[in-house]
Amino acid sequence: MKARGLLVVGALCGAAALAIPRAVRFLHTAVAKANSGEPPGVEARVHTREEFAFTAKGTIEQVAPLFGADKERVWAVDWNPRFLFPQPAMDTEGMVFTTDRHQGHAVWVNTQLDLKSGRVQYVYVVPDRVATLITLSLTPVGDRTHVAVKYERTSLSADADEHVRRMAEGDRGSGSEWEKAVDAYLGKASR
Repeated sequence: MKARGLLVVGALCGAAALAIPRAVRFLHTAVAKANSGEPPGVEARVHTREEFAFTAKGTIEQVAPLFGADKERVWAVDWNPRFLFPQPAMDTEGMVFTTDRHQGHAVWVNTQLDLKSGRVQYVYVVPDRVATLITLSLTPVGDRTHVAVKYERTSLSADADEHVRRMAEGDRGSGSEWEKAVDAYLGKASR
C-alpha cells in the first residue's frame, strides 16, 4: 500500500509540475488583460489612420459647405445619403443619415460642422464591420482652400480586419480624386 501511495503522490507531483508552465501563462495573460482595462475575451482589432490633403480652387466660403453631407451630393459620385435628421435634408451639426455603399449599410452622425472655422467631422458605423472617424480641417490660402482629411478606421470583427486594411490603402490615394471632383464642381458653378 505504501508503494501505491508513493506512486499516486509522485504522479500528482508530476502532473502539477507539467501544469505549472501552462498555469503561469494563463495567469500572465489574465493579469495583462486585467491591467489593460479590457474584459476577458476582447481581442484588439485592426485600427488604421490615414491622412491626405489637397488645395481646392475656391475660397473657404465656397469650399467648406461642399463637405456637408447634403451639399456633397453635387460633387461626389454615387453619394446619396438618406437623412433621418433633419427632415427635409439639410446640412447642420448633428445630422444623422444612412448610406448603402460597397462596405455595407452605414449609420452616420455629424459630430462637428463649423464651416466658418473650417472644421467638419463625421462618425459612421457599419455593424460588425467598421467604425470610422473622418475629420476635415479647411484653411484659407488666398483665393484657394487647403483641405486636410484624416480617416481613422477600426474593424469590428476579425472578418473585417483585411477589409479595413484595404479601405486604408484607398484612403491614402483619395486626395487627388477629391481635388479633381471639387474643382470640377467649382468650375461649373462659377460659369
